[in-house]
Amino acid sequence: MTKYKEIIGTDIEVVTSDPTVTGQVWYNESEGELKTRNQFVGTAWSTGGSLNTARNSMASSILGTQTSGIVAGGDGPGTPELFAGTENYNGSSWTEVNDLNTARRQLQGAGTATSALAMAGNLNGPFTNVVESWNGSSWTEVADLSVARQQGMTAGESNTAALYTGGENPTPTVLKTNELWNGSAWTESGDMNIIRRNGGGSGTKTDALVFAGDSPPLNPPTTNVRTEAWNGTAWFEVNDMNDESRAMGTMGPQTSLLAFGGENPSIAFMSKTESWNGNIWTSVSDMSTSSQQRRGSGSASSGFAAGGSTPSFTAATEEWNADIAVGAWVTGANLNTARRDLAGAGSSNTSVLAFGGGTPPSTMTGVTENYNGTAWVELNDMNTARDNLAGGGIATSAMVFGGMEPDRSAKAETWNGYVWAETGDLNSARRQLGGTGSSNTSVIAFGGEDGSTAHMTNTETWNGSSWTEVNDLNTGRHVDGGAGTTTSALIGGGEGSSGDTIHTESWNGSSWTEVGDLNVATGAAASTGSSNTAAVVFGGQGPSVPSDRIQVWNGSNWVMGSSMNTARHDLAGAGNSSTSSLAFGGRGSPPTWFTATEEWYGDGHVTEKISSS
Repeated sequence: MTKYKEIIGTDIEVVTSDPTVTGQVWYNESEGELKTRNQFVGTAWSTGGSLNTARNSMASSILGTQTSGIVAGGDGPGTPELFAGTENYNGSSWTEVNDLNTARRQLQGAGTATSALAMAGNLNGPFTNVVESWNGSSWTEVADLSVARQQGMTAGESNTAALYTGGENPTPTVLKTNELWNGSAWTESGDMNIIRRNGGGSGTKTDALVFAGDSPPLNPPTTNVRTEAWNGTAWFEVNDMNDESRAMGTMGPQTSLLAFGGENPSIAFMSKTESWNGNIWTSVSDMSTSSQQRRGSGSASSGFAAGGSTPSFTAATEEWNADIAVGAWVTGANLNTARRDLAGAGSSNTSVLAFGGGTPPSTMTGVTENYNGTAWVELNDMNTARDNLAGGGIATSAMVFGGMEPDRSAKAETWNGYVWAETGDLNSARRQLGGTGSSNTSVIAFGGEDGSTAHMTNTETWNGSSWTEVNDLNTGRHVDGGAGTTTSALIGGGEGSSGDTIHTESWNGSSWTEVGDLNVATGAAASTGSSNTAAVVFGGQGPSVPSDRIQVWNGSNWVMGSSMNTARHDLAGAGNSSTSSLAFGGRGSPPTWFTATEEWYGDGHVTEKISSS
């Protein structure tokens, strides 16, 4: 049998504490465990450079790259609504280049940044069959499609080899007509199996894929998941998508294709992303922003998505990358007591205190548990059982305040690592408030609901002996958790007067300032972090209930991270870092109270046990 030393070149190291070298295997003699440290690899969207002009339904170079692609035409705000403008992306910024000859919207593209086609579209009423060819610097009108139409599906590798299939003209006539382009003329060949419009399409003239979209009846639109592949002669049905949609973006060859965004009858703007490997669809990381009618360039490995509607016209660009280092959720040990609307405090995902909350069916609890990275242990209960409470601090020096018991509470208690002690009350009794802090002598409380004010802005700080009212939040809300300290804090989301919100506010020790919004409106979530420049918001609700998403704040914007293993809302979180947090408790739908615990590793570096002795 081959030995470890013969493969690696060294023996397994024996240590008393875990090292931090990725890929290393070692034996921790103090714990009696053989361990290794791995890097999680996955997929992710990130923010790219914005278009010069916000718009949707453009043509794009679907077989371009992340660092070399174009979009042209489209629809936007103001007058005129039709665009002829063309922009080129270099991987960081967009440059305006020569316009199309015919401004239009709902057109389609094919090819690359140096050899592309812009096909058909809508002239603000009548449909067109105009086709233009791009040579890397300018557009030239070439032979028209046989049938004028909009919202069709396309594929093609260059300005001399492409196909256009489906679409509609006139409304409400939806087509399955397929036309092939050889560089000089269009020829009808091999119609699709089903009529459809507003679906996705990509690939080459002889190896293409079309999918989803809508088919009659069109009022309301009937979306589908059906996928067809083209072999150069005929269309044949292959494996369906996971989620039905229309008006999505797409990019890539038939063996490495990505579909993103869109809408369906129940979701107006989607963030879903699916990857096609030539055989099956796989759901991968969601986009940062829910949208429809975006356009892309690249493949399932890397590319970009630009423009679209969110619902307003957007100039935003998101860059896609696969097989990269990403953050990861790892399943931890279960709580001893299932509960929702609880609170937590902690310094990392291996040192956390969980307290309070509601147990099924509607009982408030004061149960306190400590997590050490391996198991939860029950400790002394709070003096006052309650739910919808807030807390701050670390596992050995924490604070709990506010909540419901059964009326709105102003009570506060401090934790010294062993017992809870009652201390000075909040100035404003409230429930569903947020809080954070570094110890039982330094916390901040904000937002909530007091019975007369549905969405409070009140903020108070605790200095170890008393609460002081300070400057209010800009947006009143029910808040869940919080990140940071009394001098540098952040809150993202919550429930405002119009429902779940995207609003984010940063605290500098004296006042709140509105900063970059969440990508997805979120309420009933958990949030943790070290300061107003490093935080995470995870779980919750809006638009889906419950949610498994995590949004990561880097000091200037929010980025979507890898999904949680268990979707839930009314959960708690703890950890004073955006890269080392813990999610625990909460509930799902139908009503299910959770004991589940998950550890968040924002850098994707995870130490795992191989065996114990």
